[in-house]
Amino acid sequence: MSGFRVVIPARYASQRLPGKPLLAMAGRPMVQWVWERAMSSGANEVLIATDHDDIATACRRFGAEVCLTDEAHASGTDRIAEVAVRRDWADDDIVVNVQGDEPLLPPALVRQVAELLQLHPDADIGTLATPIHTLEEYLDPNVVKVVSRADGAALYFSRAPVPWHRDGAPHGPASQERHAGAMRHVGLYSYRVSALHRLAGAGHCAVEKIERLEQLRALWLGMRIQVDGALEVPPAGVDTAADAARVSRLLGDRSPAG
Repeated sequence: MSGFRVVIPARYASQRLPGKPLLAMAGRPMVQWVWERAMSSGANEVLIATDHDDIATACRRFGAEVCLTDEAHASGTDRIAEVAVRRDWADDDIVVNVQGDEPLLPPALVRQVAELLQLHPDADIGTLATPIHTLEEYLDPNVVKVVSRADGAALYFSRAPVPWHRDGAPHGPASQERHAGAMRHVGLYSYRVSALHRLAGAGHCAVEKIERLEQLRALWLGMRIQVDGALEVPPAGVDTAADAARVSRLLGDRSPAG
């Protein structure tokens, strides 16, 4: 495939874990682990986009290229769009948004989601999904589900359990017994730069605000989001202190130095 770029948005503010990208994990800041995964993906360029000097300094220390961006951005997509404007990237260029709290992300998934836009020239955005295996996961509003068309284009994303098995809940929602066919959305995106500009320039839409899912803005605008089954099931990211401790232990076990 032809080249692609990766941008890692690394925001300092976090309600649960302020300064989260700088959390020490197995002797390195978390964002360094994310950057190393991205660097192993085959990307032509990997940038860290941050709003804070401390993060920028730490990233430059381990050799990353950094772009300081506006503190006011509401999302990583907006932050990446600013980078694309400042770097004057072409509309057809492909950029992958790798979240800064995914230190265990398999590099193969970064390449896979970038490749989706090469394979589907009519798609604006690429993303991944993986099967839901338990009823608990299906009913969990923190697990985002995606329903796709026959050609792989996304129909809808929701925190609700979709598609809903009507005959699996004979006594109302609490009696649901089925989850077959449901897909969990993996929050990894590839964008054409033109799609980034369009998303960043549009206001929040009503359904996006209701579900608290930014990708619904793209569907509302009529953009095509191509969905593919993830080649690997990505491990959970870091949202809490308990997550950070668990992932740090895993990284320590994987490090050659122990």
